[in-house]
Amino acid sequence: MITIDVDDLYKPTVQAKLDSLSQYESEALSRVPPGDDVTLTGPGPVWLYLRLAHVLHGRARKLTYDSPVTGPVVIFDHNPS
Repeated sequence: MITIDVDDLYKPTVQAKLDSLSQYESEALSRVPPGDDVTLTGPGPVWLYLRLAHVLHGRARKLTYDSPVTGPVVIFDHNPS
């Protein structure tokens, strides 16, 4: 299982920049072996979370969002039990 803290993708800057989106996508993809389970967590803009979910679809077997408010929420699971 791989956990990606979304704000790690755009550090050391304070906020994510839309013009750096392809870099964030590439970095997330490089961290995820094909068919692995992934959890996205940490502070970040909604547009970045949505784009990462789109990019990881087809690479990750399962994608989960986790926050202290919601707890784990399954976004997709291509191998349901």
